[in-house]
Amino acid sequence: MNQTDKRNIKEESELIDKLVGINRVAKVVKGGRRFGFAALVVVGDTRGKVGFGTGKAKEVPEAIKKATEDAKKKLIRVPLKEGRTLHHDMKGNYGAGKVVIRSAPSGTGIIAGGPMRAVFETLGVQDVVAKSVGTSNPHNMIKATFNALKFMNSPRNISNKRGKKVSEIFGNKKTIDVDKNE
Repeated sequence: MNQTDKRNIKEESELIDKLVGINRVAKVVKGGRRFGFAALVVVGDTRGKVGFGTGKAKEVPEAIKKATEDAKKKLIRVPLKEGRTLHHDMKGNYGAGKVVIRSAPSGTGIIAGGPMRAVFETLGVQDVVAKSVGTSNPHNMIKATFNALKFMNSPRNISNKRGKKVSEIFGNKKTIDVDKNE
């Protein structure tokens, strides 16, 4: 085993997964119905990495296993403020699903609906307020949430892109007033 294999095994062992939903689907054939199962799973490391995946199989455990493997392939990194909340408010949408995600002060907790709650718990967010508008379909709610999280930026990322310091982006009142007088 080389160094990268050891690192991948270590990262995978730290991931936690949450089962969001299981659907039983039926295929009608000549002799009756054949049942299959579709699973939706969210995976995260509780430190800013999160992903979701879907899997279909004839048995529930196999569908969950496939969904978990799919989620591990699609991990994204989300910057967290103080390791407990988001840096700014965001809106996300996917199909008919629309979500509004707001950062919250310490002690608020996770105020969010079922599928979104699973995403925030595996992401490691402790204080957030989220609202789903338009659909209660877990697939669309999770995809809309990921759409919002994908565009989440930290002040450090913005300052690096602009080639400025973080303090210049937030702007100090005194430096602005001095510039106006000149």
